[in-house]
Amino acid sequence: MTQAHHDLARRFFAALSAAALPDELLTEDMTAWTTTSGVDAPRASYQRGVAMLGSLFQGGLSFTVDSLTAEADRVAAEVRSAGTLVNGEPFANRYVFLLRIRDGRIASVAEHFNPTPVEAQIKPLIQAMMAAKQD
Repeated sequence: MTQAHHDLARRFFAALSAAALPDELLTEDMTAWTTTSGVDAPRASYQRGVAMLGSLFQGGLSFTVDSLTAEADRVAAEVRSAGTLVNGEPFANRYVFLLRIRDGRIASVAEHFNPTPVEAQIKPLIQAMMAAKQD
């Protein structure tokens, strides 16, 4: 079971790097909590957020797994990201993810990360993107 959970977690982070979380990785009722959201968002909202985040990067945001620990229905992952934002700025962050697994799929995600680079670099890009859509 541990190896299967590790494999599922690695597929999850590969999908994050591709900015597309396929339904087959996630349960129908999957929820996601992130440091900046503070709420349990439904699967579709998290999937849209992942796709939108990917669009803010030249060539995507790459996630690298530093360690995985699996026990029972949980996988804890230490992860880092790196990429170049569409404005040319380099971006990097560190994360601890807690994934809950049910029936070979991810049932919940808790995504803990340093909010400082998100607030300083990503939030202004999202605000500009939203303002451009209103014009």
